[in-house]
Amino acid sequence: MRIAAGLSLVVLVSGAVGHAVMTGLDTGIERVDPFKDMKNRPQAGHGVNFLLVGTDGREKITPEEKREYRLGGAPCHCTDTIMLVHISADKERASVVSLPRDSYAEVPAHRDLVTGKDHGAHPVRLNAAYAEGGPGLTVRTVENMTRVKIDHYLEVDFTSFMKTVDAMGGVDICTVKTMRDPNTGLDLLPGTHRLSGGQALQYVRSRHVDGASDLGRMQRQQRFLAALIKEATNGGMLLNPVKFKQVSSTLLGSVRADRDFGSEQMLALGQAMRDFTPSSSEFASVPVGDPSYKVKGIGSTVKWDEPKAAKLFESLRGDRPLAPVRPGRATTATAAAGRPVAVPVDVAPQAIRVQVENGTRIDGLGGRVDEALRTTGFDTTRTPGNGAGRDVKRTVISYDPRWDRSARTVSTALPGSELRAVTGQGRTVLVIAGADYKKVVPVRAENPYQGEVGVVTGDQVVCGG
Repeated sequence: MRIAAGLSLVVLVSGAVGHAVMTGLDTGIERVDPFKDMKNRPQAGHGVNFLLVGTDGREKITPEEKREYRLGGAPCHCTDTIMLVHISADKERASVVSLPRDSYAEVPAHRDLVTGKDHGAHPVRLNAAYAEGGPGLTVRTVENMTRVKIDHYLEVDFTSFMKTVDAMGGVDICTVKTMRDPNTGLDLLPGTHRLSGGQALQYVRSRHVDGASDLGRMQRQQRFLAALIKEATNGGMLLNPVKFKQVSSTLLGSVRADRDFGSEQMLALGQAMRDFTPSSSEFASVPVGDPSYKVKGIGSTVKWDEPKAAKLFESLRGDRPLAPVRPGRATTATAAAGRPVAVPVDVAPQAIRVQVENGTRIDGLGGRVDEALRTTGFDTTRTPGNGAGRDVKRTVISYDPRWDRSARTVSTALPGSELRAVTGQGRTVLVIAGADYKKVVPVRAENPYQGEVGVVTGDQVVCGG
């Protein structure tokens, strides 16, 4: 059965039948030329890189859809979602990196699309590059920031997104807790849900489900894309010429794409995905150094952690996997050896910066706590100091409310500690060790294979079965 299915797919994507099925689809694509007159571009690497952007365009949405899915606001004509998608040269892996829309960016000199005026290079939020200079300025800005050469550009608006999901027959999404967002109308109880195009749009747009805001939304977008890949590869779409043409026709007829992307590239993608499993896809977000970096005239932006971001994009350029190699049975062996099994937490300890202070008169307590936290994975400063007071009985975790998820991870590692929110403290979590300190409980991210940039593979975020 597997051999027959594989032969069917090969016929579809590489034989005359495949080309016949796809004939004529190119005529419906709206073309853009984001690479026109571009100079000093990054050097091409191995594999193929797509820049996938989602805009908030809603001109083609019906009044009924606007009411049902709460899409009545005025569009900003900017990019709501920005992702770099890398297909490896061996066609065995898809790597997806989300770029926060509010990322601090510096756009190169350009002519403003709205005013027609020439502008020199200046700082913006990344999503504003599209409003000022369209796809071309967006590509130039992303290439300058990542040094990754982009081969193809795909632009999806609200309408094309909903149409493509509906053409696939919907997508399964799993939730472990209730998800409600009054702004988008999202309302999902725990469990597995088959989302239509409109419901899927609510899911990927929601920013007020939890305290994670745009970071949480990017994670949901990655989960959805993983589910979409699973649906395409496991749901029979790639093995059914009629279904493949229907979905391809819907996608190509409703997106904007560069001049070199069309039915031939859709066939090539189908061929590349023929042996894909959910674990063939991996997802990451650009590591953030400061989520509220103030810029005069712009306001709050998201500042990348430059060293970590550089490593991430170096892996893309080098056509290397982003996800660390899985340690096989290490967790089982650890448990068998009698050592404590790490407690799952929301944020990987490797992503949390911690400063330790000794709040007691116990000599060396700060150093012991720092070392114990570092041993379980936290990014400690390794320079423990003495707190303002020396009579702290209960260990205190002082944190900026913007990093509340990180603080909860530290609190799990230090059971019994007191959480204390301090506005403006910044990303570093301060631990003031108290007389009650006994030990640090080992913790790990809910997905233990994230590494320092929070990489997950598709099999870790899609529905089971």
